[in-house]
Amino acid sequence: MPPLVEARGLTKRFPGVTALRDVSFDLRPGEIHALCGENGAGKSTLIKLLAGIHPHGSYEGELRVAGAEARFHGVRDAETAGIAVITQELALVDGLSVAENIFLGRLPRRGARVDWLETHRRATALLADFGLDVSPEAEAGTLGIGRKQLVEIIRALDKHSRVLVLDEPTAALTEREVDVLLEHLRRLRAQGTACIYISHRLDEVFAIADRVTVLRDGASVATLPRAEATAASVIRHMVGREITDQYPRRAPASTGPVLLAVNGLHVAGPDGKTALQDISLEVRAGEVLGIGGLMGAGRTELLLHLYGVWGTRTAGSVQLRDNAYPNPDPRESIARGLVLATEDRRRHGLVLGESVGFNLSLPSLRRFTRAAGRIDQAAEHAENQRMFHALRVKAPGLEARTAGLSGGNQQKVVLGKALMTAPKVVMLDEPTRGIDVGAKLEIYELINRLTCDGLAVLLVSSELPELMGLSDRIVMLAGGRVGGVFERREFSQEALLAAAMSRANAGM
Repeated sequence: MPPLVEARGLTKRFPGVTALRDVSFDLRPGEIHALCGENGAGKSTLIKLLAGIHPHGSYEGELRVAGAEARFHGVRDAETAGIAVITQELALVDGLSVAENIFLGRLPRRGARVDWLETHRRATALLADFGLDVSPEAEAGTLGIGRKQLVEIIRALDKHSRVLVLDEPTAALTEREVDVLLEHLRRLRAQGTACIYISHRLDEVFAIADRVTVLRDGASVATLPRAEATAASVIRHMVGREITDQYPRRAPASTGPVLLAVNGLHVAGPDGKTALQDISLEVRAGEVLGIGGLMGAGRTELLLHLYGVWGTRTAGSVQLRDNAYPNPDPRESIARGLVLATEDRRRHGLVLGESVGFNLSLPSLRRFTRAAGRIDQAAEHAENQRMFHALRVKAPGLEARTAGLSGGNQQKVVLGKALMTAPKVVMLDEPTRGIDVGAKLEIYELINRLTCDGLAVLLVSSELPELMGLSDRIVMLAGGRVGGVFERREFSQEALLAAAMSRANAGM
C-alpha cells in the first residue's frame, strides 16, 4: 500500500542549529505510527513541517501527500490536504466558550446566522463521548491544562481529517482519559484515518502503534514494526546508550528537621467555595514528599496556595522553617526559601519572548543587585552559565530565545529558574510532563541531588510509577482532602488509586 504521507530527506536549519538532518519517514492509510525521541531530537520540527508552520521553501527535501508533492505555505494548506495537528502549545482561545473553540472557523449556521442551539447540541455530544464533564458554554480560559488538552483533541477529531498528528496528547490526562483517547484512535484507525502519535510514555506507544520511528539529534535512526519494538530497544535508539535503572537509587531520606508543615488547612477558591479541606502534611530536609490524586483532586491548587498565588485561607496554619506563614506571597515565599516550578511552563513559568539567561535569573535578581540598585551583570552571567551547564540545556547559549527551545529544554529552564533562588523547599508540579526518557533521568538525578544537599521536595505527578519511584512518602488527595498517607514500604498502585478514589466513592 503506497504511503499517505511521505517525508524524503528533510533537512531544517535554524540559526546556529540544524533541527532535522536528512529525515525520511512515511505514514500509511489506517496506520498509527509513533514518533519517539528525546526533547530536541527534531520531532516537533518535523510535525511543524507537516502542519505548514514551517512553509515550503524553508527546508530542504520533499514532503509528499497521497503521492503528490506537498507545498504547504501555511496551516490552512495542510488542513485543506486533510492534515490536523495538535501541538504541545495549546491553541485554544481563552475568551471563547468551549463550544466556540471546538467549532472555531466552522460554526454551524442557519442561513447567515450562527445556529447556537446546534453548536451547543453537537459540542455537548462530543464532550459526553469523551466523558468530559464540562459545559459547552464555559470559557476555555477557566479550564485546567488537562481539560484544555481534551477540548483541543476533540476539536481535531471532529474535523474528520484523514491524517491526525498528536504531539504528547496525554501529558496532562488522567488514566481514564488516556484510555478513552486511545479507544477513539483505534476506532479512527479502523475507519481508515492515519495517525502520527508522539509520546514519551512508551506503554501508550506499544498499546496503540503499528510502527515506531525513532529520531535522535535530528536524524531518523530506526523504524521498527510493533512486533520488534521493545522498551529497551526504543530507549537505546533514543539516547544512544542503555538505561537500566529508570529511577536512580539514593540512600533513604535522613530524618532532617521539618521544613514545611501544613496543619488543618482549608482554602476557598476564587469562586468562594471551599476547594481544599483539612489538609495536613509535613516534609523534612532531605525528603521527597509525593502528592498524588486524580485530576481535580486539588494537587496543583495546594501548591499554588502554599506559594501564594491561589485561593483564600479560611482555616488552618502553615509553618515554613519553624516560622508561621499566614499570608503567603510569591516574593516572600522566595525570600523565605520556598519556590514553585509550575506545570504550565509556557503560561506561568517562562517569558517566552526573552532569552534563556533572562528567564533563569528573573526571580533571583536580588542576589545580583548591588549599590544604587545596579545589577552585577558579570555575577548574574556567571551564575546563569553555571545553571545552564548543570542542567545540560540544549540551546546555542544563554542569549537564545526561550520560545525556540524544545519543550523539554524549556522545562529545564523552569527548574533552573527555581533553583537559582537558592531554596530550601522546592515544589515541583509535574516536572517531567512532556519530557523524554533521557531528560527524565536527568530530572530524577537532579531531585536526588537536591535531597542529598538537604533540601525538601514536594513532588506532584500524575504518573504513579514515577511518584512511587521518587518519593519517600506519598500523600494522596481526593476531592480536596487527604485520602491517604503512605510510607515507602506501603506503596502499591492499587493502594494509591484506592486512596485517590476514596472521597469520590464515599459520595456515590
